Amino acid sequence: MLSMIATPTPLLLDRYQQVRQVSEKICQPLEIEDYTIQSMSDVSPPKWHLAHTTWFFETFLLLPYLPGYTVFHPQFGYLFNSYYEAVGARHPRHQRGLLSRPKVAEVYRYRTHVDRAMMELLCLVEHPDLADLLILGLHHEQQHQELLLTDIKHILALNPLHPIYRDDLQSPATFTDSTFQWLKYSGGLYSIGHQGDEFAFDNESPRHQTYLQDYKLGNRLVTNGEYLEFIQTGGYQEAKYWLAEGWATVQTHQWRSPLYWELIDNDWYVMTLGGLQRVDERKPVCHVSFYEADAYATWKGKRLPTEAEWEIATIDLPQVGNFLDSDYLDPTPANNLHHQFFGDVWEWTQSAYLPYPGFQIADGAIGEYNGKFMCNQMVLRGGSCVTSANHIRPTYRNFFPPSTRWQFSGIRLASY
Repeated sequence: MLSMIATPTPLLLDRYQQVRQVSEKICQPLEIEDYTIQSMSDVSPPKWHLAHTTWFFETFLLLPYLPGYTVFHPQFGYLFNSYYEAVGARHPRHQRGLLSRPKVAEVYRYRTHVDRAMMELLCLVEHPDLADLLILGLHHEQQHQELLLTDIKHILALNPLHPIYRDDLQSPATFTDSTFQWLKYSGGLYSIGHQGDEFAFDNESPRHQTYLQDYKLGNRLVTNGEYLEFIQTGGYQEAKYWLAEGWATVQTHQWRSPLYWELIDNDWYVMTLGGLQRVDERKPVCHVSFYEADAYATWKGKRLPTEAEWEIATIDLPQVGNFLDSDYLDPTPANNLHHQFFGDVWEWTQSAYLPYPGFQIADGAIGEYNGKFMCNQMVLRGGSCVTSANHIRPTYRNFFPPSTRWQFSGIRLASY
């Protein structure tokens, strides 16, 4: 039998409501036509994100734990399952943009249906795993909030009218002191990975030891102006700076600049969530692939950091706000901190996305969350300007294929 409310449940209820409201707030500036566009296979329509995050709570919390729960629609499990093989068949990812139905209004009714049932569930407690699953679901939705903004930007950027997502954005800050300095770190045996009772994804554990040589990291990210030098000196035309796969990718796709950059009347412009703007050379370069980040580092005679070097460097550093707290929507080194590692752009590392020593994939569908993607991807660290502040932590391991550019990703140099 279900017992009455447990002490932590009201806090979880408040957290649930807050996170769910943010997703809908992100979509408020959209026109109805924007909700169904899929601009490439990596992008999902905003409507799909709203439904998929709802499906997660319905599938993994309501159906197992709320007696008598009735699904909103029997086919939504097929439409909005992302990649969970254990849950059943699903609609092909690259065809999500072909779904004119369900209507956007029905997706919002779906969210209301599930939210009401979750309110009922959160006033009851039966199973010790319930709170853990709820917290996982909330962080899952925060991941999709970041993807929502990333995908909305890509959707609007492909439109030659350069639509503005929001015209009331604050002007992002820039590096007021652009002096580059090296931060030095001593080598030795260190422990990295998650520890403690706070939430972390399974791929952040177990905590383990790793040996580092003495190393140095840049005190700030590479700027647009610095990357522009790489472009102007022929960086995209010289194979010697590129990994073989990177050079092949550059040739195939004819890359000549970061994603969203446009050369107009001999001036560089960049598409932002606030519309088309002139490239500000003092801001961090953004929307570059791992291949571009590595090529730039090679051109400079430097390298990218390993994820262990990055994590050790962030011990005891403050984290900063970002879009979901301060309405910044493009990379900004907040507070002009020299030791800024959080909340500007995701930082490419030279580390392949692999399991930590002793990593075990969880049983059931939840075990598919991270473990099965540990192949052919590179690790990014630090969070970006569209990552929720309470979703960022030093041990967070983001990961994408090395050719990925639509994420808010940038460059920090490293050296021995």
